[in-house]
Amino acid sequence: MASSDPRRRGAVDPAPSDDDASPSTPHRIVCHLDAVLRARGMTLTELSARTGITMANLSILKNDRAKAIRFTTLTLICDATGATPQELFSIRPAR
Repeated sequence: MASSDPRRRGAVDPAPSDDDASPSTPHRIVCHLDAVLRARGMTLTELSARTGITMANLSILKNDRAKAIRFTTLTLICDATGATPQELFSIRPAR
């Protein structure tokens, strides 16, 4: 996608794969997008249409493969679903 594409605003950065040599500890943030959508009777396709965020980026987020999310993306998802950031995300306890 071109950088001027308005859908780019919904970008999430995918987490490194297991093959990526990274000294950093994996994040413990868990995304509850599936549960939020299910509770609201909404599909990922509908969320994509309402927000302009690509299905690919929503899938990365939904499947806990994102390493970051922009505040603008989070705001779009919250506005479209009526959910709070606390409903969308939690943090796993440290081991």
